[in-house]
Amino acid sequence: MSFKTTFWIRFSIFNLMLVALLGLLMRYKILFEFPLLDQKSVQHSHSHFAFAGWVTHTLMTLLISFLQKHDTLNKIAFKKYNLVLIGNLICSYVMLISFIMQGYGAISITFSTLSIFVSYWFSYSFFKDCKQLETTSIATKWFKAALFFNVISSLGTFALAYMMATKNIHQNEYLASIYYYLHFQYNGWFFFACMGLLLDYLKVTSNSNRIYSQSFAWLFWSCIAGYFLSTLWLDLPLLIYILTAISAIVQVVIWYLLFKTIFKENKSIIVTLPNYLKYLIAFISFALSAKFLLQLGSTVPAISKLAFGFRPIVIAYLHLILLAIISLFLLFYIY
Repeated sequence: MSFKTTFWIRFSIFNLMLVALLGLLMRYKILFEFPLLDQKSVQHSHSHFAFAGWVTHTLMTLLISFLQKHDTLNKIAFKKYNLVLIGNLICSYVMLISFIMQGYGAISITFSTLSIFVSYWFSYSFFKDCKQLETTSIATKWFKAALFFNVISSLGTFALAYMMATKNIHQNEYLASIYYYLHFQYNGWFFFACMGLLLDYLKVTSNSNRIYSQSFAWLFWSCIAGYFLSTLWLDLPLLIYILTAISAIVQVVIWYLLFKTIFKENKSIIVTLPNYLKYLIAFISFALSAKFLLQLGSTVPAISKLAFGFRPIVIAYLHLILLAIISLFLLFYIY
């Protein structure tokens, strides 16, 4: 059975439309009464489906397409990947409906858990099949790192499940687990996968400018340390705070150097793009730059307390990443 990228990308676009409709429904419920649906349940459905049905499904599809493009010796059997995507979509659609109907209930929790194991299946298969590739593309290491972060992000989910099952819930541990999951999804899985796609699109290899390899190493380790940017509201030891601040500075510097190199070495590609795509790239770059600067700003205690103490700021920041950076980049890449 062959793998048809276009077929699966159609599901991505359809799922994105569903995510948008749920977002509009939540805004509608703020302005008008709609007692049939619970706002919190719709919110859970919206967020879980955005992660699994839109971003994760799309990234999995594009990573499989990467394998297909570089499998020059036809060593990889792609049948299993069709099954992986089917499994992920089933989990996504069941979560979409069950969260709306029951919030956190037996069905929604079961299929949320199953979606995690589907991601494990995909990660294992991808790592195994990467060994069959004969390519110098630097994207491979970015994809492996992305999947590593995707897998470890699930520890946050299991920590939450344990707290709920034992009814031993402490506010700080509860929030730390949520932010752990979100951090390694947004800044790990999503970001590193998108960077891999970009570098493969630009045909960057292991023989290219060494800034690409160096930036990968710095961003990988700073992503791990960067988790504590989400927990600065805790009473962290001074050493951890210093390491966290250094990681934020490193990310800003590395992003500047990486952006400068990408733009300088790929002007010939950028100038051939239609104007609206140039504006889109400029906007995504601006949004990503803002993200890194906001992270750096959050190391200031007063700003950190303001941000994490005011929920709308956290929601706005998460939407900046998911909409202005990840979603727009994926639409650009798909186009």
